[in-house]
Amino acid sequence: MAVTSGSGRERTRVPEKADLGLEATPARPASGGSTGAAPYQGLDAGPYQGYVYAYPHKTAYRPLDPRPSLSEVWASEPLGSLFLYLHIPFCEMRCGFCNLFTRTGAPEELVAAYLDALERQAHAVRDALDGPRFVTAAVGGGTPTYLSAAELTRMFDLAERIMGVDLRAVPLSVETSPATATADRLAVLAERGTTRISIGVQSFIDAEARAAVRPQKRQEVEAALGRIREAGFEALNIDLIYGIDGQDERSWRYSLDAALDWKPEEIYLYPLYVRPLTGLGRRARDWDDHRLGLYRQGRDHLLAAGYEQVSMRMFRLPGSARVTGLPGSAGTTEYCCQSDGMVGLGCGARSYTSGLHYSYEYAVGARQVRAIIDDYVRLAPEEFAVANVGFRLDEDERRRRHLIQSLLQAEGMDPDAYRERFGTEATADFGEELDRLAGRGWLEQARPGRLRLTAEGLAHSDAIGPALFSGRVRELMAGHEDR
Repeated sequence: MAVTSGSGRERTRVPEKADLGLEATPARPASGGSTGAAPYQGLDAGPYQGYVYAYPHKTAYRPLDPRPSLSEVWASEPLGSLFLYLHIPFCEMRCGFCNLFTRTGAPEELVAAYLDALERQAHAVRDALDGPRFVTAAVGGGTPTYLSAAELTRMFDLAERIMGVDLRAVPLSVETSPATATADRLAVLAERGTTRISIGVQSFIDAEARAAVRPQKRQEVEAALGRIREAGFEALNIDLIYGIDGQDERSWRYSLDAALDWKPEEIYLYPLYVRPLTGLGRRARDWDDHRLGLYRQGRDHLLAAGYEQVSMRMFRLPGSARVTGLPGSAGTTEYCCQSDGMVGLGCGARSYTSGLHYSYEYAVGARQVRAIIDDYVRLAPEEFAVANVGFRLDEDERRRRHLIQSLLQAEGMDPDAYRERFGTEATADFGEELDRLAGRGWLEQARPGRLRLTAEGLAHSDAIGPALFSGRVRELMAGHEDR
């Protein structure tokens, strides 16, 4: 149930898990501690070691000294096929499983100040880019629809007016939640060209939602899904989580079928991770076999329902790829996440060039996140013209990134594309690592030369990804202090 403040902003109780794909975190010991990611323990340590979407993770980023200007960073980069990502770091409350860079209960004046800073950053970034062309876009968080309809309009206006992107002409994905998917907000999203909307349901059973520290009601979820379908978006994604306390095969099947009743173009199946500095971090136990069994059940059920598997987590209806607007999984023909750049706006957004990934400081703890946001909204215009925190990719890291991002997709790696990009063979560059995977039955040659994970290999994606990290990245991640 929404509560209306004196300012007219609708305030709601249920937050959005948001886009875990754009901001994933490695698993760490549930006991917490002040050190960073746990040392890599090998393929035998279990199937759930770390969700790898982007390589390297932000915990491998470090302050850049000297800080390079964005004009320098982007000077030699191709700008004809870019991805624009807007980050809104606000939620009404934090779910028990959430490790995202987000602040709860932000007052209206802070939201206004954040949009002011976003506008200053957009001007600085656009000045550094020589004739950029954006071919896909997304808004994540946090919960972007924490913003009111008027604030969403302002956010879209600055993206189009300053960055020069025609949002109605490109795939555009936006995150929402059951409680913030109100009719007025959805109307703004639809009018501004949103093609894909993603909603974090997690479970259609109220008791399971409470167990995940997400106090939502089934009727709220169904009402939100009805409003989303009425708004007419081309693609609906529903997120579900398996491994919740009290969940069994029967209740998991119930949530799967409840999601399928809405015929979503996409469904993401996420294993529950328990991490330090999150609300469930004190309740960890070893339930790898249970999660793996639920994953296999969900995978087989969605495949039987006509969905195709894109990755360990992502399932979609055939023919819906072109409207989703996400790098790595969207299928948009103009953007390639392996080689094209990404421009991020907002204090939790990263930007990618061929040689540098950069962002702002990273944190999960509430006090540290608030401090970073407070610093961001006070930045002077010239402070947005430099890269602050990042990771420089040498040739080996670029090859590893290509390999990881390719293998963790169901279609696997095209050896011709790898050879054309790097001038070498992946089997020569990573022969030992690939042989280990093949020896376990997790890697196969799908057709002459093409490498892809087997069905069991995809099930172990969260162990395979970390296994391919470089020693340098592992060392940096292990040296990062949880905050």
